[in-house]
Amino acid sequence: MVEDGGNALVAGVRGPEVTTAELAGLVVRLAACPAGVTEAENIARLRVLEELKAACAGAQVRETTALQTARRDAERARGVPARRQGRGLAGEIALARRESPWCGSRWLTAARTLTNDLPHTLAAVTRGALSEARALLVVRETTHLSPAQRRELDARLAGRIHQWGDREVVAHTRAHAHALDPRDATERARTAERDRLVTIASAAESMVHLSALLPKAQGIAAWQALGQATGQVIAAGRAAGRTRDQVRADLLVELLTGQETATAVPVEVHLIMTDTTLHGHHPAGTGTGVADPAEEPAWLVGHGPLPAQIARDLLAPEQDGPSGTTRVWLRRLYTHPESGHLVAMDSRRRVFPALLRRMIILRDDTCRTPWCDAPIRHTDHATPHARGGPTTWTNSSGLCERCNHTKENPGWRHRASPEHLTITTPTGHAYHHDTPPLLRGHPPRPPSGPHSRIEHHLHAHIDIHWLPHAS
Repeated sequence: MVEDGGNALVAGVRGPEVTTAELAGLVVRLAACPAGVTEAENIARLRVLEELKAACAGAQVRETTALQTARRDAERARGVPARRQGRGLAGEIALARRESPWCGSRWLTAARTLTNDLPHTLAAVTRGALSEARALLVVRETTHLSPAQRRELDARLAGRIHQWGDREVVAHTRAHAHALDPRDATERARTAERDRLVTIASAAESMVHLSALLPKAQGIAAWQALGQATGQVIAAGRAAGRTRDQVRADLLVELLTGQETATAVPVEVHLIMTDTTLHGHHPAGTGTGVADPAEEPAWLVGHGPLPAQIARDLLAPEQDGPSGTTRVWLRRLYTHPESGHLVAMDSRRRVFPALLRRMIILRDDTCRTPWCDAPIRHTDHATPHARGGPTTWTNSSGLCERCNHTKENPGWRHRASPEHLTITTPTGHAYHHDTPPLLRGHPPRPPSGPHSRIEHHLHAHIDIHWLPHAS
């Protein structure tokens, strides 16, 4: 009964006779649908809804490939060179799916591969038997194969793939790929070290993930060396109450930076906090039932919030001697009392000057395109300079390299202010992004009096960056 119900529901949203309005109506109906009244019904609905999610992914594949075909045909008819056809399309798809441009490009490639080379996998997704995530694993593991090899592999997986978990899907797909092209598999294994890299990504609770992708022998050797050094610290009684994992993490920082202690970090860091948070006290005190302004979170540019005390701890002098002492630069920034946004700074130059560029990066934090979390690489004119756009705080955006290049394609338009960015795509769809306040979670404070000048209401914030004293 579950299978029949799931297929009936999926069949109800398929076919050319279903309009966009009807699909939108289904979203509304599902949003208002109450949960089942029995445990058996709860389980049955979970299964059907999972199948519906997969079937929707199959429908998105069809919409994506149809869009790409239509766009290329239209641009070909207008005489656009083949190498330029479809440029910017991944960015449009990303906005429609509420994802980053990188994800939009990945989805566009996947939709084309599923449609042309993996028909059995796509059929399993469309009928609700295989999730979108597992279909994308098959796409990822077959990118290096020829279309004919992908179709052969797809036929080998047909009828069984819906029974496997993620690891099994990867293992079976990779094994068949190796069997279909063993020479390429060997060569790829020997040349994969060209892709070695180190990455950083924000994690919860004021932490980051520092990851290294290394050849297997080198990675194992580095891990063993770190383990041996950790054992030596513990054996010598220098763990100072730290666990083995904590010692290992501190040693990694010390070995990479050359510092005697892990906390004396030799890099420039931009940390935004209010002057009240910096000093750790507020004249009004606490106990009033209102959040203490001295405990409003700080903001580490490009990485997110830090608890106030953690930010103050970063600036506290070390107890291990002069090697841990840090030099601190303070730059006072001012924000509007109601919106929390930085005040303006303009230039008559074509290129954004250094201080204005720094203010734009502090304001936008990451790429300003909706749902794109990439680091800012370009400070961009929302209205291009070639079309009279000024080099001003109002006409500026911090964008990643991909989004800045996408914006230059025909039909794209950005309209910006310090508070908002609106992006219009070639299909006429508009997407809006509201600029967050300088400190997220920092509530605006009302002016102290109705007749005070606005300059007296500007909130002081501190941009802190530091380097250790040279030894």
